[in-house]
Order: sequence, then structure tokens, then C-alpha cells
Amino acid sequence: MEKVRRPLPFSAFEWLVSGRYLRARRKEGFISVIAGFSFLGIMLGVATLIIVMAVMNGFRKELVDKIVGLNGHLLVQPLESPLTDWKDVSERISRVPDVKLAAPVVDGPALASSAHNASGVLIRGIRSEDLNKLTAIAGNIQQGSLDAFNQGQGVAIGRRLADQLSLRAGDNITLVAPDGAIKSKGTAARIKPYKVAAVFSIDMSEYDSVMVFLPLAEAQAYFNRGNDVSAIEVFIEGSPDKVDSFRRPVTEAAGRPVFLVDWRRRTSAFFAALQVERNVMFLILTLIVLVAALNIVSGLIMLVKDKGSDIAILRTVGASRGSIMRVFLIAGAAIGVLGTITGLLVGMLVCLNIETIRQFLSWITNTELFPPKLYFLSKLPAEIDFGETAAVVAMALTLSFLATLYPSWRAARLDPVEALRYG
Repeated sequence: MEKVRRPLPFSAFEWLVSGRYLRARRKEGFISVIAGFSFLGIMLGVATLIIVMAVMNGFRKELVDKIVGLNGHLLVQPLESPLTDWKDVSERISRVPDVKLAAPVVDGPALASSAHNASGVLIRGIRSEDLNKLTAIAGNIQQGSLDAFNQGQGVAIGRRLADQLSLRAGDNITLVAPDGAIKSKGTAARIKPYKVAAVFSIDMSEYDSVMVFLPLAEAQAYFNRGNDVSAIEVFIEGSPDKVDSFRRPVTEAAGRPVFLVDWRRRTSAFFAALQVERNVMFLILTLIVLVAALNIVSGLIMLVKDKGSDIAILRTVGASRGSIMRVFLIAGAAIGVLGTITGLLVGMLVCLNIETIRQFLSWITNTELFPPKLYFLSKLPAEIDFGETAAVVAMALTLSFLATLYPSWRAARLDPVEALRYG
């Protein structure tokens, strides 16, 4: 008697049966609804995870680029004695490999006023040649030019500050510092008007609304600094995250006692909070995918119960337990794979058009989504990390596959006699 040849694993027969089980008939409509909700849950979970992670990555990248584009990667502060030798120190630091700029600065608070309004500002004194090398400022001049600044005859202010004070390039701005000339009855405030040489915008409201750039010599005189500076801002080439490798060479090049503060310490609380928020959002959104995977479990269990008679017939005509298990594995995995792929495509599409979508939703709801004063950026960024995206896809596929194991095993263990008797 010729031996019956069993079909190979994942043969066309198993795929055909799985496909028919997924296309439920009218009386099995409820099972089809559960499968549909499982598909939608996985799709939305994957898409939302990709979108949220991309926005968080873009948010961090934009903030880092703007922060180090204006403040530098390392701040060199003096120890033991004032930084009166700043010319020699900055020259030596600038010769360190991969240091693109060492800019001496004088920082101080002041009150900026016009005929219309007043606002607290941070004055930064900087050499004209150094300001021209800061592309975050020199490359984003919206009004006027840096020619008058280069001649020491004007100041550069942010666009939001200009709007708040109703100023344009060529107007006068009055700066009031609390520590001015020393008189017999105390210290008088220093009040001095300056012409607005340029108005810049770096699309970060925290800086556009408070920063006022003043020529270095003028800032030294304004704050009674004599010939010293507050610190030296050091800008490096490459990734900001490799700043630690510059600590030792910069310290040695300084040639005097100094204290170094990198950009991460200056903004540690903010970026720590951002990282915590990012991790919590990942965990919360992963639960969406997990719930959708549990829907696959419930849907397959109901399908197994409904198809008990069919399973018994397949077993009696020669289908093995492994074949029955693979039929339901394919049916459940198909939902997870299709949901994951669709979610990936939707997430990538939204990320590539995130700012257009934000503007459209703002117009529809007549509200300002992602307000710049709260998030410090003027537009919604999205930076797709392909490693993270691959991890999200792998996680969704793994959960979907694991969700099919128990219902498939239960279908394979079904007794054909009992199923035909009570089915």
C-alpha cells in the first residue's frame, strides 16, 4: 500500500486554509470584526510609536543644534584670577584640532526698552569676527546687516524681542544695566541707547526673545569689566556628544587654571526631563501594540472554537497536528504583519509631512498646536531614526507572533472525535 505523503510545512494548502479562515462568512462576522480591530490596533500602535519617537528625536536634535550653535559646546571659565589674558587663551584653544571657534564673551543681564515696551534681556558682548562665524546668527539675519555691528556702532537683537518692543533695524533700543557708575549715595543704573544694526531669528523663542549682541569692547565698558571677559565659548566640529574628548586638550591649551562646563551640564535638567518623557511615551504606546496582540489571541481562540468541526475533518483526512497549528499561526501572523507594515508606512508618511499636518490641524481647530513659547521651537520637527524604527517593527512582529502560539497550540490539540461529537 502506497504511503500517504504529507504536505511540507507552510505549504500552499496551509496558506489556502488560513486565507479562507481570515475571510469570514456572514455568520462569522463577529470574528472578522475582532480581526479588524486587531489589525487597526497594531497599525495605530506602530504608526504612533514611530511618529512620537521621530518627533522626540527631532525635538532633541533641533534643540541641541540651536543651543550649541549659539552657546558653544564648552564654556571655559576662569579660576583663581580674572580672564584678562583672554586673547592669548582663546588663540591657543582655537589651535586645538577640530575646534572651529573660541569666542571670548561678556555676559550680563539688562532691561531693554523702547518707546512702546520693555523687556528683560541677556546682553552678550562678542567680537564682530566671532559673531560672523556663528552661522546660527550671521546666517539668519532678517532685517539690517552686521556691518554696523562690525564697526562697533550697533547691536543685534532677536526677532521676537524686536516684535515685543516694536523695533526694526535702524531704530534705537535703550539698555539699562543695574550696575553702573559708583556714586557717593550708591550705584546708579547705567542707561545707554544703541542703534539696532540687525534683527536675527534662529527659530528658538527662548533666544529670539532675550538675546542682545553687543560688540565686545562696548560690552566690557558697559558692564565695567575693564579688560577681562566672562568666559570663552568653544565650538567644536562634529557631533556634540563627543565633547568629552575635548576636555583635556582644551584645558592644556588654556595654559592657566580654568573650569570647563559642557552643553549637557548647562541644560542637564531639561534634557533629562526630555529623556524621561521619551521613555515613558515609548512604554505607554507599546501597551497599544500589546493590547492589539491580545485581541489577536481572543480572535483566534474564537476562530478555533468556531472551526472545531472543520479541524476535525482536516485531521481525519490526514492533516497533522503541526499542519493545523501552522494554519492558525499563519492566520494570526498575517494580521500582525499586515498591521505592522501598514503602521510603518503610515508612520513614515506622517513623519515626512509632520509640519504640514500640524499647520492643517491648527487651521481646522483654530488653535495654535505646538506653541513656540512652550516648546522653544517655531515648527514641529521629526527625525526618523532607522534603528529605532526597526526596533519598533521587530517588537510589533514579535508580539504578534507570540500572540498566535497559544490559540494555534490549542487548535492542534483539539480531539477530532470530541469536536465531531459536540461540534
